Amino acid sequence: MRRLALAMLLLIFASPVAAEEIHILGGYGVDSNPNRKAGAYQIEYLEGLGEHFAFSLSYLNQGHFPEHHRDGNSFNLWLRTNQLHPQLSLAAGIGVMYYYDTTHPPPGTPSEDVHGLASMYSLAATWYTESRVIFQLQTYWVKANASFDTVSALVGIGYQLDAPPKPGPLAKAPPQTKRTTENELTLLGGQTIVNVPGDGHSQALSLEYRRGIWRFVEMTAAALYEGRSTLCDRYGLTTQLWLARPFFDDHVALGIGFGPYFAVDRRRQNDNEVFIPTIFTASAGFRLTPHWLIRASWNRVITNYNRDSDIFMGGIGYRF
Repeated sequence: MRRLALAMLLLIFASPVAAEEIHILGGYGVDSNPNRKAGAYQIEYLEGLGEHFAFSLSYLNQGHFPEHHRDGNSFNLWLRTNQLHPQLSLAAGIGVMYYYDTTHPPPGTPSEDVHGLASMYSLAATWYTESRVIFQLQTYWVKANASFDTVSALVGIGYQLDAPPKPGPLAKAPPQTKRTTENELTLLGGQTIVNVPGDGHSQALSLEYRRGIWRFVEMTAAALYEGRSTLCDRYGLTTQLWLARPFFDDHVALGIGFGPYFAVDRRRQNDNEVFIPTIFTASAGFRLTPHWLIRASWNRVITNYNRDSDIFMGGIGYRF
């Protein structure tokens, strides 16, 4: 499933069709057993595949339900139309969500980090203004056979990263002909948060080398130190394959990466052995000069021993 999704993303990013939007939405969701309400939010990147089709990549936080704190990443394909009004887009989407569910059982039972795949079905209404600002109403149903189901309703604001010739959804934009990045070396610092109850906060540090290998494809190699807390004392080497795009005349670059993390955790059983969890990263680079940039990244470390972590980092880099 992961290999198929990656192949689909590579084909989509290689397409000359490009019409990008970013959305931030918030609202509420209810779960399936029993009906309980929790706040929810979503950060979504959407790209057109023509007049009537699009795809989206999202981070969803489904809120804090009793005994469950679930979030995840989703990929959706959309069918859309603006026949009722040129500035109004109505869309229906279908896709998958890879979720991370931190369970909070009754006292005396340890928390767990549970992962899995769920189906996702969505409806959206989007209004496009003359200033490239977007207003969106979205609802989605997450069907998780191995977990609980949710229905959420969200409202939010967005922005068209490509300027349309007139207000409304943009189907096509000029193709990208060069690599997003040549070479980049970045020093980052920030905070690690382990996603189970306890003292899991610590300072994090990373040195990352980034290299563009194709128009939308990059590779990174990094040394990562997550810091020391009572729950985790983890460090190691990461390598990730990235999909990335530049915007605003190459002043901003957005990307997502995924790969292995060759780690040691001194709080883990057999603490001197190297093990290989997975790391997923979303990152944005803001270029100050032709050589200098600042970068912000969110990393999710995915483990099999209930020590998933979020690492929020920012830093300065040099392009060459």
